[in-house]
Amino acid sequence: MNNEHYRKLVDLYAGRDLPAELEEEMEVAAVDDLELNRDMMSLRNTVDALRNDPGPDYTEESYQRVLMKLYARGAAIQPSAPAPMHLQYHLPMQG
Repeated sequence: MNNEHYRKLVDLYAGRDLPAELEEEMEVAAVDDLELNRDMMSLRNTVDALRNDPGPDYTEESYQRVLMKLYARGAAIQPSAPAPMHLQYHLPMQG
C-alpha cells in the first residue's frame, strides 16, 4: 500500500480498530514518513486521553442551571416523567 492509503487509515489506527498486521504495517510505513508518524501518534494520544477521561460530573444543580439556560433561550422542553400508575388502564387479558 502507498502512504496515501495509510493516511486514510490513521483514524482507525488511533482508535486501535485495525488488525495487528495492518497496524504493524502502518508503523513500518510511518518510519519513512514523518508526517504520517506525527499524525498517527498525536491522534492515538488524543483518543487515549479522551477514553481515559471520566467525563463531567453533573450534579442536580448543574442540571437545573443548564435547564434554566435552555428555557431562557426559548427551548420548549418537557422533561419526561413516567405516567402515574393510577392513570393507566388495566385491560383484561383475552385468550
